[in-house]
Amino acid sequence: MLLIDGRPWLGANFWSRVGGPLMWRRYDPDVIHQELRVLREHGLNLTRSFFYWPDFHPEPDRVDEELCARFADFLDQHVEAGMRTIPTFIVGHMSGENWDPSWRAGRDLYGDVWLVARQAWFVKEMTRRFHAHPAIAAWLLSNEMPIYGEPAPAERVTPWAQLMIDAVRAGGGTQPVSVGDGAWGIEITGVDNGFSVRDLAGLTDFVGPHVYRMENDVVRQHLTAAFICALAATMGKPVVLEEFGVTDNFTSQEHAAHYYRQILHNTLLAGSTGWIAWNNTDYDDLFDQDPYRHHAFEMHFGLTDARGTPKPQLVAVREFAEVLSHVDFPACVRPAPEAALVVPSYLERAYPFTVPSDRTFVFDVLRQAYVATREADLQVEPAREADGLPEDRKLYLVPSAKQLTAPAWRDLARFAEEGATIYVSYSPGGNAVQRGPWHADVNGMFGIEHQLRYGLLDPIEDDEVTVRFLRDLGPILEGTELRFPTGGGENAYLPVRPAGAEVVAVDRHGRPALLGRRVGSGRIVLCTYPIEALAAATPRVNPEPSHRIYAALADLAGVVRPVTVADPLVHAATLSHEDGRRFVWLVSQSPADRTVRPVAAGKLTELESEQPVDEVTLPAFGVRVLQLTLES
Repeated sequence: MLLIDGRPWLGANFWSRVGGPLMWRRYDPDVIHQELRVLREHGLNLTRSFFYWPDFHPEPDRVDEELCARFADFLDQHVEAGMRTIPTFIVGHMSGENWDPSWRAGRDLYGDVWLVARQAWFVKEMTRRFHAHPAIAAWLLSNEMPIYGEPAPAERVTPWAQLMIDAVRAGGGTQPVSVGDGAWGIEITGVDNGFSVRDLAGLTDFVGPHVYRMENDVVRQHLTAAFICALAATMGKPVVLEEFGVTDNFTSQEHAAHYYRQILHNTLLAGSTGWIAWNNTDYDDLFDQDPYRHHAFEMHFGLTDARGTPKPQLVAVREFAEVLSHVDFPACVRPAPEAALVVPSYLERAYPFTVPSDRTFVFDVLRQAYVATREADLQVEPAREADGLPEDRKLYLVPSAKQLTAPAWRDLARFAEEGATIYVSYSPGGNAVQRGPWHADVNGMFGIEHQLRYGLLDPIEDDEVTVRFLRDLGPILEGTELRFPTGGGENAYLPVRPAGAEVVAVDRHGRPALLGRRVGSGRIVLCTYPIEALAAATPRVNPEPSHRIYAALADLAGVVRPVTVADPLVHAATLSHEDGRRFVWLVSQSPADRTVRPVAAGKLTELESEQPVDEVTLPAFGVRVLQLTLES
């Protein structure tokens, strides 16, 4: 975790309302003072600042001395305000527009040796000037370089990043450094832009996702940033949500506050340890200046309005800062993982004769499965097949899986022999390329005889999939019916005959829908419907019933869920303090007040008063943090 005076990073991306990206030309120290003061008064301790490249580097071998003097004053003002900043070097993209220094002349930012040398010189020069200043918290190489420099092969991008980092170190910079690319690479999104999150994590000190999603389901919207942070955390470096936010043009201020609250708390629970909102202020007075002239919505992403008045988003940040302080967040850890959400290596590797949609399909399915785990109050960690699956989990979830490598399937079968519960749901995938289960022994592993016809799908004919349980599955009792959406696209189920497996549930046509097989001291459970893929393709679907199956499997596997809530619109999760205290988060996904009675393995109390809590009423999309004292 990266800290400032013992506190986690909590800040805002910063352009002054006087000038936006052109603020260094129109620098107003009095306005800067006011802007920093209002942020600090609301609990923020950090900004991300920007060397607007055309202005700071006007000639190939010269930096602008007057702007550097203004930046020095900017740093001094941070110290006065009790704040730090993260300067960003190569700033040629911002808010819907790209700008070049006049001398770039179309040269390739990654591959032209002369231009790479000029960038490295600029990075070294700016670091040399400012690295000793106490306001410097860290460094970022760029702002969303995949947009400015465009995607390129990793063989060009990774060496470029290495050279820029070397320039920081050569300039005397010892602070943490990262790329500023947004963590949009193949390991997170399934789309290869050349900025490999895995390769770059090996060079840098933190991973910094930028998340601005357009979605069709409010729960997925509120949990996507958390899922991305959870994927980023598998890289073994601190995760800082480097950019996130909303524009008032696209949401009401009430809903903007809801969004901030949800993103902050959910990403905390997913492994993020730092947050930098986009951005500090609105820019109504810059309506005739690019990029705001042609991207007018970009004027209204601020935590304050254009007069400096705090907006509800900033109040949500202040409340979040208070929670971080109450729980002493730097001394807290997430519980040791007992359940794994298996991430197929097909997300991040372009295997021979596979297609890009194989990868993006994996992202969509895993993200929907992650939503279901949160609705089940089941704290999972993504487990990347590419890194070798961990062997110590009690439960492995493999949702709507078309593709795993043959060794991974064998590992999962072995884990079941050794006592784990393995859950797999079938999917033919999201395209027509070799559709069907890429599995070395689908019949043997699951105790079935599949009835597939080569090259054909067995379509789902029904408007919804009804699953009726023939026997108990943990807390799901015999006779229970669950109804799953069918979503859009070409959907199919897996026709099977049991051959050693026990049929746990059937569909409305009497066909096996859920089968279980005891293996050694564990079990393997197969769902013949791609329930997660169906939900992922359906707008406004959450909550859907997958969470009930996940919760039942967790109970069967002996996974500890210290706090559960029967209502899937209220999600429970915990953090533990090093002194033994345990804290409980209750996060509502309801647009109206919601009253719940959490079931806990101990006594729930208020954070400050320590008064017992049995029933909790959460406001719309609200968050409540309690303390849990476990039963001895």
